Order: sequence, then structure tokens, then C-alpha cells
Amino acid sequence: MTQQQQTDFMTQLRAVLPRTESLINGKWVEPAQALPVLDKFTTQEITTIGAASVEQVNQAVAVARAAADAGVPDPTSRANVLRRAAELLADRREAVATLLTAEAGFTSPDAHNEIDRALVTLGLSAEAGLRLVGDMVPFAASPGAHRRLGFTQRFPVGVVCAITPFNSPLNTVIHKVGPAFAGGNAVILKPSAFTPLTAAALAEILLEAGMPPEFLSVLHGEGDTVGTALLQNPDIDFYTFTGSTRVGTIIQAAAGLRRTQMELGSIASTIICADADIDRAIPKIVNAGFRKAGQVCTSVQRLYVAESVQDEVLEKLRSAAQALVVGDPRHPDTQVGPLISREAAERAEAWIQQAVADGAALQCGGQREGSVVKPAVLTHVSEASQAWCQEAFAPLMSIKPFSSLDEALQSANSTPYGLSAGVFTSDIDAAMKASRTLRFGAIHINEASSARADVMPFGGVKHSGFGREGPDYAIREMTEERLVTINP
Repeated sequence: MTQQQQTDFMTQLRAVLPRTESLINGKWVEPAQALPVLDKFTTQEITTIGAASVEQVNQAVAVARAAADAGVPDPTSRANVLRRAAELLADRREAVATLLTAEAGFTSPDAHNEIDRALVTLGLSAEAGLRLVGDMVPFAASPGAHRRLGFTQRFPVGVVCAITPFNSPLNTVIHKVGPAFAGGNAVILKPSAFTPLTAAALAEILLEAGMPPEFLSVLHGEGDTVGTALLQNPDIDFYTFTGSTRVGTIIQAAAGLRRTQMELGSIASTIICADADIDRAIPKIVNAGFRKAGQVCTSVQRLYVAESVQDEVLEKLRSAAQALVVGDPRHPDTQVGPLISREAAERAEAWIQQAVADGAALQCGGQREGSVVKPAVLTHVSEASQAWCQEAFAPLMSIKPFSSLDEALQSANSTPYGLSAGVFTSDIDAAMKASRTLRFGAIHINEASSARADVMPFGGVKHSGFGREGPDYAIREMTEERLVTINP
């Protein structure tokens, strides 16, 4: 990018910047501290955000508590807000895409895909709130109770705190805020300090769409300050978090008897069986491993390949990875942009170099320039290597051959995580065996581990967390069930 192009982009960016203070009860409050927001490719400062103080955190919770206790808008009104928000987001597509490219390092396809999915999630959330019903109780199953009538109803939990990650700063936010509000809850949002601008733009959209201001607060700041204050406030009823297992453990410990939904760490695996359609599998795996620079919790990190097809898979995978255009996310041809920070890129580079020092073969990629790392494919990786046994969150994929499906399934299950796995096979018996054996929240047959539609339940097991996203599922997490019986 030339100096003039950079100047032009910054001019364009500043024209679409949202308000950068924290938001409480419809007002942008005086910041306690100014934190820089960096362009993830150039590392140039874009602007600063206004971090909230502990007093402002408690004020936001008090406003939300009062709103939740006073009564909520009816379901149709809530649905209309979310539908109107989708219309406004569609109208501001280019502005939001510009923010995503700058603060998250998204390429144009990744930014527009994020917006497309967000529009779907808003619509799904609106519908989920209108379909939120309980169940009938089959009293006939209890002798002598057959004349009784029983049913359940669902009610909002009250105040929901949503803590969101940098790698999906729009759609993941909506996956939390949308179902929470659709279910009748007041929401306090703490977005990632790496990517606060997209969340701020969304807050502006929701308020303009008619969301009552007391039902939405946005608190900027670091986890050690704002996050800690949110955990210490007893008036929050529910925490929904996407991020590391380490932070999830802290939140769960602080929550006590309060309910939570956790989408945590992952080492995602995909398996290519000998009978798989390799030409179908490779493009899906390349996309799943390297889009968003590998910064997706379900990115393919471990790729298991049947020994009889390993040479063919390696050749095609290496060719596809090397063909990816890497670099400036503003360039229309770029497919792999920067990692979230230079430090994250340096860590990925160090892991690759250490894996090679431990005996791995680097088949392609791995070179770093600034915060950009070329997609790396490794073979012969030691199972003690960080590239194999820790979550990479980078464009890094390790290939391991297997002689039997049981061997691959056992290895995939060997991590403490269990978020998502993919299996490519034309054998229905192998597919069903994998679905019964793999201990993951989702097993995708003839898809890579990162396959996702926003309507489906999404979440993990083991150290990858619990609870499910997907508006129909999340709204049930964020509401409580109440039984009513009638004895005529």
C-alpha cells in the first residue's frame, strides 16, 4: 500500500467511525481511560476508545437491573427492533466492512461474509423470540393424575452480560445480544479491546432501530478492569462468553450459582479417509484452515489423512495453500490477511520454527512479515510440539497419516478440547462410527471442522465449554423455565 493509499483509507475510515465512548442508558459517558485501537495490518493507531470505570460498570448494571425488573417490551416489539437493525446494517454494509478490515484485519470476502451472517443471525433472533414456548406435561403417565393439566412457560433471566472475542466482532456479538434481547433480557456488552469499533457501530444501529436504551450498555476496556468489575457485580444473572478456556474458567468460578454459556478453546481436527472425494475436500479444508488467518476456534489445526492418499492430499493441499494471496486485507485479491497483533504473528512463527527444530517438515509457508504469516503446512510434527498439542489460532495446519480410522479417532479425541471435527468419507458406516466416537460438540460429515450455519446449535464439550449458540438454542439458555399445573 502506497502512502497515498494509506492516507485515503484513513480518511475513509474516519468518516465511518462510530462513537467510541462506553454507552450507558443511551448516553456516551466520560471515559476513565483512553485505549488505542490499531489497524491490524499497518499497526497505525486508528482512534482511541473510552474505557469504563468500575463506577460506570456498576451504573450500567444498575440500569439494566432496573429495566429487567420493571418489565420488558412485548415479543413483537423486540422482534421488530431486531428486524429493523438488520435493515440498517444492510444499508451500512460498506461502512461496517471498512471497520472490520481496519480493526480486525479482515479481507473483503471475510468482512462481507461476517455481515451476511450477521443479517441472518438478526433475523433468526427475531423469529426465535416469537417462537419461544414451553412444553406440555404428560400427566397421564402418573397414575391418578390424568385429569391434571401441566405446562411450562419461559421467562427472561434478567440481566445478561455478553463478553465477546476479536475474531468475530460483529456476528458473535449478535449471537449473544440478539437472542438475549429477543428473550426479554437487558444486555451489557463488553466487546474485545482489540475490536471495539464494530460493536459500537452495532450499538448505534440497535438504538436507532428502537432498542430501549436501558436494555443495552456497551462497556469498553480490558478484562482485568472492566471484566473483573462485571464478574464481581452480583446483579448480573447470566454470563455468555466466547474466548479462551483460561478466561472461561475465571468467569465460571466468579459466576457461582449464576448461569453461564461458554464457548472456549479448541484444537479442531478433520479426517480424510481413503475413500473421500479429495477434490471436494481440499478447498473446504484450505478455507477452514486459513480464512481469517486461521483465527477461528474451529480452524483445521490437525489434519488426519489415510496413508494410501497422503501423497495426493499433501500435493493438492500444498498447491492450494501456496496459491493463496497473502498480505494487505484492503487489496481486493487478498485472501489471508494479518493476525490480530504482531505478537500473535511472532508466536505463530516461533511455534512453526520450534516444530521444525523438533523434526517437523515445513511443506510450505510459515514466513512472517509484520503481523502477516503465510499459511503453513507441517508434516512429521512431534505430538509434544506446541503446533500439535496447543491451540494455534493462526494459519497453521499439521498433517498426520493414519492406517486405521480408529487410530485417527483416538488421536483426535486425545486433546482436552471438544468443539468441532470434520470427516470426509463416502462410507456411511465410517461416518456413523465417527459420529458415535468423536467427543466433540459437532461432527461434520463431508465438511471441514469449521462448517457452520448460524441456525444450528453451536458449542463444545470438555474444555471447549458448554451451552449452545444459534438463536433458537441460545434464547433457551438465556431464559428460565417455569412450571404451571392446574387440577380441575
